[in-house]
Amino acid sequence: MPRPAPLAPLTRLPLLGRYALLVFGLFLYGLSLRLMLDARVGLAPWEAFHLGVTHHLPLSIGMVSVLTGVLIVTFTALRLRERIGPGTVINVVLIGVFLDLLGPLVPDPATVLGRWVQFVLGVALLGFATGTYVAAGLGAGPRDGLILGLSRRTGWDVARVRTGIELVVLALGWLLGGLVGWGTLVFALGSGPAMGLGMALYGLRRGAKRETAPVPAPAAR
Repeated sequence: MPRPAPLAPLTRLPLLGRYALLVFGLFLYGLSLRLMLDARVGLAPWEAFHLGVTHHLPLSIGMVSVLTGVLIVTFTALRLRERIGPGTVINVVLIGVFLDLLGPLVPDPATVLGRWVQFVLGVALLGFATGTYVAAGLGAGPRDGLILGLSRRTGWDVARVRTGIELVVLALGWLLGGLVGWGTLVFALGSGPAMGLGMALYGLRRGAKRETAPVPAPAAR
């Protein structure tokens, strides 16, 4: 029996449909982050940093995410001269908003098994969410733009820049008291394959050219 073909990229949808796809993808992304956060077994580097900041400032993790995104977009646009798409601005705001709004709705597992199941589900959902918002083709996430801009300025490849940034962010998150644990390692190993599968569902390939938005590196948004 032949395997089903992947969905085609959706940049030919009407503009309103693409915005709806973007918002849906960002909602799923916020949900995936909330699942991992409430599992309490470790976090991705940026979320560990955001959580660490909340220990020192009277801000929610979603608000820290928004403010961090604003600073990154401002630096990327003014200093690195990277183009900012409408999806970039929406990304900055909505992921943090969804992260906070979903807090009361996401379970807080009582058992170790339940926490790991929820965390792995969050990693898998993040992959599908990435494919969904990238397929809208309305602009890269703020952290994607930062990586691409620094890569262009330094001449280093994207993987090297991404690794350096995430190591620095992870170290800052750990120093600030963010949640760094075995889940952080699982995320590092699993997020790339999950994102690859998520984008493949939309007929996308990592590294392939897009009409308006580059495909993000793993763990960057």
